Amino acid sequence: MTIPFTNDTLVKDIVNELPKTSDVFKKYRIDFCCGGNIPLHEAASKKAVNLDDVLQELKELYQREIDRTDNLEVWTSSSSSEIINHIKTHYHHPLMEELIQLTPYVLKVSKVHGNHHPELLKVYELFTEFKEEMIEHTEKEEKDIFPLLLKLESMQKENKNKVIAHIQELEKEHDYAGSLLAQLRDVTSDYKLPAEACGTYTLVYKRLEALESETFMHVHLENNILFPRYM
Repeated sequence: MTIPFTNDTLVKDIVNELPKTSDVFKKYRIDFCCGGNIPLHEAASKKAVNLDDVLQELKELYQREIDRTDNLEVWTSSSSSEIINHIKTHYHHPLMEELIQLTPYVLKVSKVHGNHHPELLKVYELFTEFKEEMIEHTEKEEKDIFPLLLKLESMQKENKNKVIAHIQELEKEHDYAGSLLAQLRDVTSDYKLPAEACGTYTLVYKRLEALESETFMHVHLENNILFPRYM
């Protein structure tokens, strides 16, 4: 596997290439924001951390992100069980992890820059609402709805109607999550950064935009491939 960075790549450029690498740097207390304009090897040396360990974690993260690139044509001919397992491992679990990891960054940016950029206070409000909505929604799907879908073929007609009602409810929740993402894009002017944006400010916008993209693919797989099988 060829990765798009080396020991000599600037820390800030690694984060720009793959924003989630910020979590690795945070773990090792490497400053990717104000102190990110130095090569990776120098940053590791300053913090007295093992360069090989940092690079290995960056490689593993990069590989996971590459592997997550979805080919939707594959799933149109897959079983419902395969699709559901894929949704849980490919979308639900990474989503929960990203919501947890991203929260402190969104909070920090809103606190530090909110006075001069009040839209960031709205970003934090919308992100928090989206986070709460998706945690509840995902838990409902995994604990209740997905098991029902897998049992659907053997159900009585009245039970099938209940499942359809559940699906319609999930689709409404998808619509609401989409409206929150649309508001985030609107309030950030399509994630346009101000000239003075720091590294963390930039990181938040990039990761929010990536979260939007992943959520759209997640919802597409459910609304347009999985759910129609039961409607």
